[in-house]
Amino acid sequence: MSDRIVAVGLLTARDLEMLGTGFRRAFPIDPDAQFDDLLAAIDRAVERGDTEGAIRAASGRHDRA
Repeated sequence: MSDRIVAVGLLTARDLEMLGTGFRRAFPIDPDAQFDDLLAAIDRAVERGDTEGAIRAASGRHDRA
C-alpha cells in the first residue's frame, strides 16, 4: 500500500529551509497570478479567525460570509 496524501501546502523558500533535509517532496512552481484571488480570500478568512471561511475559499466557494 502506498502512502496517501494528507496535505498539500504552499511554502516559501524560508519555510523549506526551516523544515530541513527531512522534507524531501517539494515541487517548485512558477510564479502565477492565477490564484491570487483565492489566496487573498483564504488570507482574509484566516485573519478574521474564520476557519469555515478559509475552507469555503479553498474549496472555490468565494461567497463572502
